[in-house]
Amino acid sequence: MKKFNLTLTALAAALVLAGCSTAKPPDQVKLDLPTQYREKSEQLDGAWKVAAPADNADRGAWWTVYGDNDLGKLIVEATTSNPNLAMALARVKDARATAGVVDADRGVQVDAGVGPTRTGNAQTTSTTYRAPLSFSYEVDLFGRLSDSSRAARLDAEGQEAAYRSVLLALQSDVAQLYFTIRSLDSEIDVLQKTIALRQEALNLAQHRFDAGDTSELDVAQAKTEWATTSAELEGVNRERARNDHALAILLGKAPAEFTLAVAPFNAPIVTVPAGLPSDLLERRPDIAQAQRQLAASSARIGAAKAAFFPKLLLTGSAGYESNDLRDLFKWSSRSWMLGPVVGTMLSMPLFDGGRNKSNLARADANYEGMVANYRQQVLVGFRDVEDNLSALRTLDRQMVFEEQAIKSAQLAARLADSRYRNGSASYFEVIDAQRSNLSSQRSRVRSAGQRAVASVGLIRALGGGWESPVRPASRDVLPLAQQQ
Repeated sequence: MKKFNLTLTALAAALVLAGCSTAKPPDQVKLDLPTQYREKSEQLDGAWKVAAPADNADRGAWWTVYGDNDLGKLIVEATTSNPNLAMALARVKDARATAGVVDADRGVQVDAGVGPTRTGNAQTTSTTYRAPLSFSYEVDLFGRLSDSSRAARLDAEGQEAAYRSVLLALQSDVAQLYFTIRSLDSEIDVLQKTIALRQEALNLAQHRFDAGDTSELDVAQAKTEWATTSAELEGVNRERARNDHALAILLGKAPAEFTLAVAPFNAPIVTVPAGLPSDLLERRPDIAQAQRQLAASSARIGAAKAAFFPKLLLTGSAGYESNDLRDLFKWSSRSWMLGPVVGTMLSMPLFDGGRNKSNLARADANYEGMVANYRQQVLVGFRDVEDNLSALRTLDRQMVFEEQAIKSAQLAARLADSRYRNGSASYFEVIDAQRSNLSSQRSRVRSAGQRAVASVGLIRALGGGWESPVRPASRDVLPLAQQQ
């Protein structure tokens, strides 16, 4: 009875020394969200359907809205061959295995063995053979094991969200590089046709100089324009090669093993609905990962607090014991024991040099960091959406003005060329008109490519996952050199 009273006294002392409860901070942060985005995207009269909010839902083949089979093939190939995605999947497997290891501490631990024990003194020696089956089980009195298991499980879910984030980023990177290359292809087409026109102009200037109709200055100017445009073409070719190499890496290939065949830029105009701001928190996998990291940090605080309290470990063993190996597994040789062989069933920390206190301080600090990280991730998400909505809005307006500029520049170039051929205008007038025409066409091609890239960026910013009928490409997005 006296020993029992001492145990209760020690337990009460441990609870007093702990000076804390196992209460955990909230695993979700309440945020004041805007009711709408600052930039509003154009809706398509209900043609779009926003995916059900769930970060672990299948995003589907969202790239099919562009109606480009080559793009679809590249994205599918990247998802099966990209090393970064394979690494992200490996981290998911590792986190799941770690969660399994941590969760195993909540179950019964059973060990089996067999072996002899030799004992003796000056007069005699003996050998005892044992085949024990031992077990142990820690009673989760204050939730330390369950909190640790929950934290590990949330870590695994966070890695799954990270994998989905890498997957969405990979798909969107492939699409953006694809549209960038296609835009460069159309720009190269414009430059090649312009170089051909520059060559004709040079031949004309040379012919007129040979006939004595003009000075050598016109020939020099024509040759300058031809060489300058040819140099610009090489610069665009260099930019295309750089993007082509980057696309090869995303596909898990060396640049020498892949090149995207040249084709004109012919993407449909795609408008992505922004949905509600609150949807962003549920669809974006990186925000989901930050929330799970926050919840895991909360659970670890509970585990750190539970470390101040006693632990109850139940142990026992059963098996066979005999002095004769031949009799070891006979029913008469069975044995059993309940309770610890060494130590105690109930243990409690009285003095640990401040270890538990420091672990709790670390858990608290980590939680504060995860709260800040979650808030920051949400702000970044809203910024990404606003940036791409703004880009789409301004590019739509910019392309309207550029279309007007192209028409005016083409008319001016034709009039200037006609005047020069008739001898009523100088070659400087022709050069100036041709420069304006080339600049307008290249600007329009670039804007069309930037708009396609921005539409993919908005899908990525919103977490992906929409379905829409494919709208046919309009004449506005055909290679501008074909519109002359």
